[in-house]
Amino acid sequence: MTDHINGDQSVGISSSSLAAVSGYASITVPAGEVVGLPIGVSFIGTAFSDALLIRMAFALEQGGYKRKPPMTD
Repeated sequence: MTDHINGDQSVGISSSSLAAVSGYASITVPAGEVVGLPIGVSFIGTAFSDALLIRMAFALEQGGYKRKPPMTD
């Protein structure tokens, strides 16, 4: 269940934690929202694959993806 006030409470290890601990490269691109909460697409590669991941994230953004800024009150 999603907590709309405090966000999701993570139980266990997230994908970004695994990349950080292992020394792998990781990048996340904003991908919109679900039920008013922001979501993203994460790319995780091997160590020293930073340049490839940046190219992949850039390609996703340039491929027609239109980010909408979050609504404010």
